[in-house]
Amino acid sequence: MGGETTVVLRGSGRGGRNQELALRIAQEAALRGWTDWTCLQGGSDGRDGPTDAAGGLVDQDTLGKIGDLEAALANNDSYAALKEAGDLLMTDATGTNVADLGVMIRRG
Repeated sequence: MGGETTVVLRGSGRGGRNQELALRIAQEAALRGWTDWTCLQGGSDGRDGPTDAAGGLVDQDTLGKIGDLEAALANNDSYAALKEAGDLLMTDATGTNVADLGVMIRRG
């Protein structure tokens, strides 16, 4: 998918719309009982919100590596949660800004 989502800011954490969407996709996939999947959600310009990350690259193992997902989401602190999981999408600036990009691969 391509486009740009919005995030309702309720907390004082760090992150961007792609990082938060990646976490919410991981959360929804877990609720649905999905296994063996991967999702990349990132900004085509290489930046997401006021961070050095472009977004997140999450899979079925992401949530198990995050201490308190609900607290992170409530504080809009997706950067810290994805960093804890080792699932930040890190790129340099790309020199282009077409749209945000989401790719989901589900094998199971």
